[in-house]
This record gives sequence, structure tokens and C-alpha cells, in this order.
Amino acid sequence: MPLFEINLSSAALGIETSLNVVLPISADQKVLSEEHTYSYGSRKFPVMYLLHGASDDYSGWMRRTSIERYANEKGIAVVMPSADLSAYTDMKHGHAYWTYISEELPAFIEATFPVSAKREDTYAAGLSMGGYGAFKLALRKPEKFAAAASLSGALDMADRVQKDRKYDNAFGDHADLTGTENDLLHLVKTASGDLPRLFQACGTEDFLYEDNIRFKKLAEEHGLDLTYEEEPGDHNWAYWDMKIKRVLEWL
Repeated sequence: MPLFEINLSSAALGIETSLNVVLPISADQKVLSEEHTYSYGSRKFPVMYLLHGASDDYSGWMRRTSIERYANEKGIAVVMPSADLSAYTDMKHGHAYWTYISEELPAFIEATFPVSAKREDTYAAGLSMGGYGAFKLALRKPEKFAAAASLSGALDMADRVQKDRKYDNAFGDHADLTGTENDLLHLVKTASGDLPRLFQACGTEDFLYEDNIRFKKLAEEHGLDLTYEEEPGDHNWAYWDMKIKRVLEWL
């Protein structure tokens, strides 16, 4: 399947940024036309925005999992952007990654690649910090995303920023996120209307396990359409490779 590594000059970020995009292709699909140009014709693929964790970049999913093979089997395009240590927010000291991820990037992808712009064909997923970002996309942009998945997600960011200084540039020093648009628990409490389906998974040995349990209980109390899975597992790529395949089966 085609793999595109893109260097993009982002208006939202004000810098150059990179991303990977994979498009599916089946063995019997004719891509090379009689004019010897590559074309998918009028076909539009469903698309997943797959977000990295705090210690990675756009290349992490491609280098450490079989996402390319899984996506081809599913027939889905996958977009893997870079977001630095932004927590997918418009940073207090840094760049406007929320604006980029939620607005500029989808517009660019839909204009450039044969992917559907329909809500029912658009998904978000991520691991750790990226799981937080994926659920934030789902809960703040429910008109855009049909479903979202979090693997070992940092889902209680209001609590996390009080323990971990690495997010200071994103939110400010010891920022109080409680009750804000960057607090997923607040977004769950105030959510209404036609919300995306959510898939949540976390290993029982993961240091973010208790954060995930808090989110799960609150989401269930508020009636969100949540599929929750846990099993023995830690905060590592072996677990995420296994679960991203499961996410694609769930969609």
C-alpha cells in the first residue's frame, strides 16, 4: 500500500511539520491506469487520525507496529501527524496544535487524498497522550468524528499535569485544567447530542490504569457509548500493536 511521508508548512503552527499517510490497496485493485498514472478513481476511503504519545513523533506508529498491514486489511487510510509534547492543545508556550490537528490537518488531508469527509467515515485514535488527544477530538468535535479510541490514554489530564511537569509548555506551570475544555472528565459531564462511539483499552499494569478507571466509570455514569477492554499489559508497544488491530476490528 502507498506510504506518503509529508513535510507540510502549517499556517496554524507557523512552522514546518511532518506526517505519514498510508492508503489501502487490495491485490485486485487497479491503480495504474491505461495512461500510466496512478488513480483511485472516485473511490473515497474512510480515514483514521492516529496520534502518537508524549515521547514519540509521526514515525512512531509506522516504526513500532504493523499499522500499515492492519489498515490495508481494513481498507482504511491512516494519517499519523506530529504534535511534539503539546497534549494536542493550543500551547501556552508553543504552537497551536489543537487548531492544526482539529481543523487544518483534516482540511489538508481531504483536499489532497482520496478520503471521505463524511462523519461516518472519520475516526481518531491514539496511545497515551495521543489517547487523550483522540478523545478530545471526539468530545469537542462530535460533528466531525464517528468514533474514537484511546489506548493507555492519559485521560485525567487535570490530575496528570499536577504530577508531571513535562506538560508545562502545553498548559502552563501547574495549570488547573479542572472544568476546562482540556479536561476530558468535564467534557464527559457536559456532553450532549449525537456523540461518537468510544473504545478504551488499558493494561492492568499500566501506570495510567487508575486514570482510565476514573474515565470509564464517569463515561458509563453519563451514558456514553463506550467499549472498554482491559487485560494484563503495560505501557509499551507490544500492547499497543495488539490493541490497534483490535480497534480496527471494532470500527
